[in-house]
Amino acid sequence: MPIVVQKYGGTSVADAERIRAVAARAVTTQKSGNDVVVVVSAMGKSTDELITLASEVTPNSHPREMDMLLTAGERISMALLAMAIEDHGIGSMSLTGSQAGILTTEEHGHAEIIGIRGDRVREGLAEGKVVIVAGFQGFSPETRDVTTLGRGGSDATAVALAATLQADVCEIYTDVDGVFTADPRLVPGAKKLKEISFEEMLEMAAAGAGVLMARSVEFGRRYNVPIHVRSSFHGGVGTWVKEETMEEAIIRGVAHDVSEAKVTVHGVPDSPGLAAQLFEPLAEAGVSVDMIVQNVSRDGVTDISFTVARSELNTAETVAKLAADAIGAAGVDVDHNIAKVSLVGAGMKDELGIAGKMFRILSDHGVNIEMISTSPIRISCVVRGDDVAAAVQGLHDGFALGEES
Repeated sequence: MPIVVQKYGGTSVADAERIRAVAARAVTTQKSGNDVVVVVSAMGKSTDELITLASEVTPNSHPREMDMLLTAGERISMALLAMAIEDHGIGSMSLTGSQAGILTTEEHGHAEIIGIRGDRVREGLAEGKVVIVAGFQGFSPETRDVTTLGRGGSDATAVALAATLQADVCEIYTDVDGVFTADPRLVPGAKKLKEISFEEMLEMAAAGAGVLMARSVEFGRRYNVPIHVRSSFHGGVGTWVKEETMEEAIIRGVAHDVSEAKVTVHGVPDSPGLAAQLFEPLAEAGVSVDMIVQNVSRDGVTDISFTVARSELNTAETVAKLAADAIGAAGVDVDHNIAKVSLVGAGMKDELGIAGKMFRILSDHGVNIEMISTSPIRISCVVRGDDVAAAVQGLHDGFALGEES
């Protein structure tokens, strides 16, 4: 039978009523002639509540025990969902990430999936059961410890499982109707997309669109698993993420990200190799750098600015100050009030003038550009955090993304 993998986020399993609704959908999918695997997140805000509880118990970092703590949320969801499915007279089986054979690297809090055995999942499907797998978690074969995959990790669990099982589709159920041309909370006229390519969705996710985790899109692209992003609150069609789309839109959407901060190292001597002495220690400390700008050298010195996730800012600032002292730089400044705004579209590769039009629109809305980064299908600008709403709305209107094609 065809295999369908369904993933439900925290809002989709937030309470008993929502869990019963998910159970009914999974049962209906199976009765339609499919084998069904369900991946669940923790209920509602329970992961955040566990993080808060841990901070009240101790101010110190305990990565291994935090993973043990946080994986409890998905175990609650999967067990309750299994009970609800069995009340429909359908067999079910819930599995933790380790029981499902999800193998990861050993980094606690942000491990990466390196393989999935999936034997117990296949056994459950062969017995006609709906198999429920806890998302967001796995098992390191090196340390034999439970690990977690980071925020949005249940998406990665679902798509990786779909790839391993050679599923026909991976359905990502969430609290929105699909992928939009912009965040509907900022742009009321944002339009739901019928389809988007893996390449475009990967850029959108990396640029801040929170509907899908970037790693899950990469799994989909690598193994050509069609992803259907849908609402868990109704049965309507959502957005298909796939290898090829019917048309190559010039601009597919506007994404924004307010989760980053900017670090500037001032007065760096303009000599070969000094930039490496700054960025190599950042990489060794596990800090992921997004955008980098080096100003024009004057009087033999230059400024280097880069952006990082605010969750990594303390580490980045500490490392940057140590590096600045080592290379004889003048000092380090941190700017919290920034946002990144991006245009994404596969058709951008063959269309002239997109960057100029973007910059003109931002200028017309009084938005100053501080940093610029590009790829063949994306242009990103760092702007003041206070200007993000005006920037996103202006670009969405300026490129007529809300109009019906």
